[in-house]
Amino acid sequence: MSIFHTDIIILAAGASTRLGQPKQLLPWQGVTLLQHAVQTALTVTTQPVVVTGANGEHLAAALDAGQVKMVYNSNWQQGIASSIRCGLQALLNRTPGPDQVIFMVCDQPFVTPGLLLDLINEQQKSRKPIVASAYANTLGIPALFDKSLFPQLLDLQGDTGARRVIAQYGAEVASVEFPEGKFDIDTQSEYQDLVDRLTS
Repeated sequence: MSIFHTDIIILAAGASTRLGQPKQLLPWQGVTLLQHAVQTALTVTTQPVVVTGANGEHLAAALDAGQVKMVYNSNWQQGIASSIRCGLQALLNRTPGPDQVIFMVCDQPFVTPGLLLDLINEQQKSRKPIVASAYANTLGIPALFDKSLFPQLLDLQGDTGARRVIAQYGAEVASVEFPEGKFDIDTQSEYQDLVDRLTS
């Protein structure tokens, strides 16, 4: 396990407008997508932060309040940057504060405990300030950020996610292969394709 204090933030504030229902509550392997993300996070950290926004009450009701720190982002309509700021600020109010943070979303259903451990282990090995997941010719989340980058994350605005910070650091970013990171869920057909993929 990491010698650093690693916390996890699960970004779950979106309204799922293209899907037509909260994607966070879609069934996945016997639980919901959000519960699956929480269970995965709990294998490497205690009490991950879950940032909610749209459908916040429904999401809160679906989780064990003792397992997670629920944070409501009242500015969720401003885009993902507001959820990153909201979740990170909640962590910084804790004692002790984190040495590093992993950002996750709940609509990447193939994230595993092994992937999260790979991010942590790669950071210890490379000492890079960012370790990102590599898939579909890009670097993205789940991604780990060292506390030296927290000020930049807190400065993000609009619908700009962590990928902008990743792109700025170039050679200072280590990566972990996660080919299944390309699968996410924005529409009913994408969800059905993933369900069919599991059952075929």
